[in-house]
Amino acid sequence: MYPECVPADSVLEQEFAHLFNKVARLQSRTSITELSGGLTNRNFLIQTPADKFVARVSSNSSSLLAIDRGSEFINSTIAGKGGVGAEVLDYLPGEGLLLISYIQGKTYSADDVAANLSRIASSLRNLHALDAFDHEFNMFNTQKNYLGIVQDNGFRVPDGYLDFAPRVEQIKKAFAVLFEGLVPCNNDLLPGNFIDDGGKIWLIDYEYSGNNDACFEIGNVWAEAFLPIEALEELVTAYYGKYRPDKVARAWLWALMAKYGWTLWASIQDSVSVLDFDFWEWGMSKYDLARSEFTSDYFKQALVAVTEK
Repeated sequence: MYPECVPADSVLEQEFAHLFNKVARLQSRTSITELSGGLTNRNFLIQTPADKFVARVSSNSSSLLAIDRGSEFINSTIAGKGGVGAEVLDYLPGEGLLLISYIQGKTYSADDVAANLSRIASSLRNLHALDAFDHEFNMFNTQKNYLGIVQDNGFRVPDGYLDFAPRVEQIKKAFAVLFEGLVPCNNDLLPGNFIDDGGKIWLIDYEYSGNNDACFEIGNVWAEAFLPIEALEELVTAYYGKYRPDKVARAWLWALMAKYGWTLWASIQDSVSVLDFDFWEWGMSKYDLARSEFTSDYFKQALVAVTEK
């Protein structure tokens, strides 16, 4: 199932009727139920006499967060046609509405991720084998862009954040040694973006999707579930078919960069989002982990390991 539902009432119909009436499939709807969990959009389970659908309605903060809704539509379509993600059924550009098929299954928790690493690796390989996505996603560039937005708008920057810029350059330099190219990635596979139908694990939510280093995806999956390093080693081994210390190091460093970059995402959301969510606290939990990892002994080891195949 999708995330826990928030009970519907007539207010949702009044608020979104003008939008949902523009989609033929939704005009005969019998119920609208809001799904919890969205931090940059609102998601709705819509029931009709014929079927169930999920409508994703984006928020007005998308542009500051570097979310390209046109690219999301293109990449979601590729993932859907490839049998990796939900099928795209309709898209209203400029209206913020993406309609996708409903997937019946279990939405994962962190414990579910930990218990299904080999199956997740298979789903990641299927995603990464699809046709190229619409654009590149690079966390070095994204973090830099977020920093510019934060500074230009006077948003909050965590204490000591900029002190780690030299270490970011060290990572970038180390990554260039054994760079193996880009593959289509989701780039935001937190546990709630896995749905298990009992046969396979589906990957949903392509807001941040783009062509990227496969190890970013692997590292981000591990980091978003807050798993121990042994789980990262297991996921890397399952993905590549054998133990690869260089890929473990690469995924770990990408996960560190993700924490460092998403910290600024949280700062932006803390300033502009209308959602009732403590983005600053969420971001600081990422930053605290990043800070400890930048200064850890393993950071130095990983910079070496990532260059030795």
